[in-house]
Amino acid sequence: MTVGNLATGFDVKAFLKTLTQCPGIYRMLNEAGEIIYIGKAKNLKNRVSSYFGSQSASPKQQAMVARISAIEVTVTRTEGEALLLESQLIKQFKPRYNISLRDDKSYPYVFISSFHDFPQLTFHRGAKKKRGKYFGPYPSASAVKETLGLLQKIFPIRQCEDSYFNSRSRPCLQYQIERCTAPCVGFIGKELYQTDVDNTLLFLEGRSGLLIDNLVNKMETAAAQLEFETAASYRDQILRLRAILEKHFVQGEKGDVDIIACAVKGDVACVQVFFIRNGQNLGNRQFLPKTAGDNDEPTVLHAFISQYYLDKSMPHELLVSHPLPETELLSEVLSNQAGHPVAISSNVRGERLKWLQMAITNAQSTLQARLSDKQNMFARFISLQQELGCSETPKRLECFDISHTQGEQTVASCVVFDREGPVKSDYRRFNIEGVTGGDDYAAIHQAVFRRFKRQKQGEHPAPEILLIDGGKGQVGEAKKALAELEINNVMIVGVSKGPDRKAGMEKIILASHDQPLDVTPGAGALLLIQQIRDEAHRFAITGHRQRRGKSKKRSVLEDIAGLGPKRRQILLKQFGGLQGVSNASADALAGIDGISRQLAQRIYDLFHPQDGS
Repeated sequence: MTVGNLATGFDVKAFLKTLTQCPGIYRMLNEAGEIIYIGKAKNLKNRVSSYFGSQSASPKQQAMVARISAIEVTVTRTEGEALLLESQLIKQFKPRYNISLRDDKSYPYVFISSFHDFPQLTFHRGAKKKRGKYFGPYPSASAVKETLGLLQKIFPIRQCEDSYFNSRSRPCLQYQIERCTAPCVGFIGKELYQTDVDNTLLFLEGRSGLLIDNLVNKMETAAAQLEFETAASYRDQILRLRAILEKHFVQGEKGDVDIIACAVKGDVACVQVFFIRNGQNLGNRQFLPKTAGDNDEPTVLHAFISQYYLDKSMPHELLVSHPLPETELLSEVLSNQAGHPVAISSNVRGERLKWLQMAITNAQSTLQARLSDKQNMFARFISLQQELGCSETPKRLECFDISHTQGEQTVASCVVFDREGPVKSDYRRFNIEGVTGGDDYAAIHQAVFRRFKRQKQGEHPAPEILLIDGGKGQVGEAKKALAELEINNVMIVGVSKGPDRKAGMEKIILASHDQPLDVTPGAGALLLIQQIRDEAHRFAITGHRQRRGKSKKRSVLEDIAGLGPKRRQILLKQFGGLQGVSNASADALAGIDGISRQLAQRIYDLFHPQDGS
């Protein structure tokens, strides 16, 4: 139900009279029809009324209410359903006045297959479609790789891809350095290999005590049978295992627990999550949720947990740094989602309290560093204003760079900075087409024109300053592109490389000046310009390498009109690969089903241009 008229204003009293008292969610919209806030309520009428009748509203709430032009509500059966729907919509729309989670990447796992004769131990990210066991989630890819490296030293299970495993005719280097038992060439039987797999599973499941007991028994049996080399290998395995356990296991923890701490100062919040699975510390990860100020730690934690665990596997317990509002409701919703009980605790003792305090210290330390970076970045923006003579401190900068290899696969990058630093969600790359290879001037013109054409259509805000990696020529082309779009309120600044490309020696060129600008050596403005220029360069090179890599994988047959994927596949199979196709005569090509005489001639001409008619 949508209430209010964007043209004539929002009649609050009339809206409240008709509002239901059922549970549900409400969406507040501004004059442009954008959602600025999403909330949930046990009683919609009471909750929404509180925004308009409170005399002690916070500045944030006052500013938000002043922008409301319409409200939409969705009724749910229960308050728990409302909480889930609220979390989904906040993640989808990221309203200005909500606390929203910026990081939403899928997390990596350690995976052991169960559909191979010789199971594979590997890194996994994404949908869990393969048959086998998944262990995690881990906070980062590097944490998974570290675990795989440790496991390979203790349990020599193969970590190679199936294609590599199936094509081996002799052992690889991993066998030579005793990190694999070479099942690919039959150097170990299935039964003995499965023993290593079972031991790995015991370790990852947190049953290390049983694992060590088994290894000790095997060591003693081997020694009793005078198999001293075998006994020594078991001894070394036990020692390595104990060293890892001392480093990675959490004392007093045997199950799955996430330890979550939050620190807030002003409009900046930091959440630290430590992942404990089967008693093992898998590492920690930091999050910087987007907030609009006036939020305390319990509020941020509640918003974080409801959004973060919405579509992820959940541990059996969450240890939190602050008591949460609506703990019972949140615990009930998470339990229903997980399919098992999920407890939320804040009052803990002993070892758990030490871990929680460590998480709090990490959150506070990260927050302080973030605040320091934010202050330094703002100071650099002020310095930029002073050096460039701007009337106001700029809010947004964009920088363009070009990357290519001898004029091929040209890519332009556009990176964006605001007063808090990089705005990576607004970064863009442009594949440059239709210009002479190596013509950086034309490439800059095309990229700037395409970017600002979208800006005029309202796809993103306009920057006050446009930085171009280049000299007068590139700046001139950027100026022409903006003039064609009738944009005249953006300052264009060129950044040309100094002698020997030495940092700090760059020449700053304004489109409105004939001579380079005399910038104060070591000024914060220069550091900011270097930072955004280097980021644009990095982003351009990465895009160019990706494009170049794709082009190398592209078959020349794809350029032949009328030769689709199925026909290409038939050709390659019939002639044993691309080389066979290139050596075939036009008559031989025409003899393949689906290949006409004209098409066969086009294929032949592609590989024999000197013979073409």
